Amino acid sequence: MKILVTGGAGFIGSHLCDKLLKEHHQIICIDNFCDFYDPMIKQQNIKEASFYPNFKVFKVDITDYKSLENIFMKNNFDLVIHLAAMAGVRSSIENPLIYAKVNITGTLNILEMCRIFFVKKIIFASSSSVYGNNEKTPFSETDNVDNPISPYAASKRAGELLCYTYHSLYDMSIVCLRFFTVYGPRQRPDLAIYKFTKLIYENKEIPVYGKGDTQRDYTYIDDIIDGVIKSIDYIFLGNKYQIFNLGESETISLNEMISILESSLMKKVKRKYLNLQAGDVIKTYADINKSKKLLKYDPKISFDDGIKKFVAWYNLSKH
Repeated sequence: MKILVTGGAGFIGSHLCDKLLKEHHQIICIDNFCDFYDPMIKQQNIKEASFYPNFKVFKVDITDYKSLENIFMKNNFDLVIHLAAMAGVRSSIENPLIYAKVNITGTLNILEMCRIFFVKKIIFASSSSVYGNNEKTPFSETDNVDNPISPYAASKRAGELLCYTYHSLYDMSIVCLRFFTVYGPRQRPDLAIYKFTKLIYENKEIPVYGKGDTQRDYTYIDDIIDGVIKSIDYIFLGNKYQIFNLGESETISLNEMISILESSLMKKVKRKYLNLQAGDVIKTYADINKSKKLLKYDPKISFDDGIKKFVAWYNLSKH
């Protein structure tokens, strides 16, 4: 198949491109290589993919309608996997307008391109953030998600709604995947596990928001990629519009996460306790029964093992 992967040089996108290339698909990767973090990290992410003759990468921003049109005009895509987004809860509170532009208008641009150029299969990367501080756990796809507590979460929910609209109007088959705190090799440097690992090695204090009792459903990158691949199989069965949780269905507190890092790094951590930040959810916890049943999704990497794999990669990448 010929597949467009937006945000394909990012953390999740680059792993996905590697996997799809190994399955002999033709991949067009677009990414804007913005300076949200060092663009050279993204260049490094796609280094392996760039050796494949069936891989092409273009520096394109999804808010640039004309550039997108040019890409779609020259390619007949079987599938679009839309991962490109401005990520991060806290920075979305500081810069809500750019989040609206990229995550809402950018997603609308992708959907419009699919409409105009008759691409009927789309996978959209959503987020567990859409659940907000949902009191019912674990979070199910049927739960109410009308109370996002950050512009990032609101933008991802808006993306899901736009996907439904285009499915309904234009008979597109669309799968929205709600990712739960993805970690592993190539993780963004602004995310907690990467940031904490770096600080620990530098013998610096770790900022612990709240009392360290916030909880996350950490999902190892290999399990997420497996879920995306299974979603591709699912969408080509002729299914129409579905939302799936992709998580481990296990919660780890911030204090537990730091303790496991301490153990893996064999270093003691200096903690600096700070007030909980606006927009931070207290707990994420995925109900993955629907994904198990319909996608045959079956996460396998425990948090302890995943952290060991991340630390091994981090050490290699720094030497």
